[in-house]
Amino acid sequence: MRVIILEDESRAASYLERLMAIVAPEMAVIAKIESVRNGIKYLKENPMPDLIFSDIQLADGLSFEIYKQVTVTCPIIFTTAYDHYAIEAFKTNGIDYLLKPIEEQRLNQALEKVRHFSPGFLVEKILSITNPTSEKNQKSRFMVKVGDKIKSIPVEEIMIFYSQEKATYIYTMDKRTYNIDYTLDQLEPLINSLTFFRINRKYIVSIDACTNILAWSNSRLRLKFEGIADQDIIIARERVQDFKNWLDR
Repeated sequence: MRVIILEDESRAASYLERLMAIVAPEMAVIAKIESVRNGIKYLKENPMPDLIFSDIQLADGLSFEIYKQVTVTCPIIFTTAYDHYAIEAFKTNGIDYLLKPIEEQRLNQALEKVRHFSPGFLVEKILSITNPTSEKNQKSRFMVKVGDKIKSIPVEEIMIFYSQEKATYIYTMDKRTYNIDYTLDQLEPLINSLTFFRINRKYIVSIDACTNILAWSNSRLRLKFEGIADQDIIIARERVQDFKNWLDR
């Protein structure tokens, strides 16, 4: 599980990371962020994490401002030295509220909520996001316009979904490109996660497309696709291990 920590005190962030390593070694901290500004930037430019630990008072304001500007689709555990923000915290995807200094037992209780998602506790929105998408909600084909005609493209023929200049396209096995009326964020819950993987904010690739994988700088990976003009298709460093696990399942 990929976790980010929003915390303006480096010692507090490091303490939380060490505590997590004890109670939840399966969770990996992929980023520690100190400000509202950088939090907005990170969440807009990177794949959504699986969990956010969020202090409320950050270096440049309240973290609630982040969630007003970014649609967050993962659960949030708030961490703070004050308890008077609790009601506002639960208006977001907040599933727990930890007072500092955080105790090991209390952290473990919060993480159990993340692991099990008790229906009596979570709002319907969080349940719909965190539960795996059922097959009946997954698309089996996409309708595209070709000139004045409508064509149906089976999902099995799609190699890549990608965004370019505020539009979204599919690239098929027969090396054709079609425009579709979805964003990549809208597509993710509609396609099979065993077949497709979002490698960065611009590309979702099928497992059949991943035949030319190259090592790249800073522990990243680069993909090359015949027929795609973009030669810098880079897998973000924090996504590399998940990508390898997806290929090796």
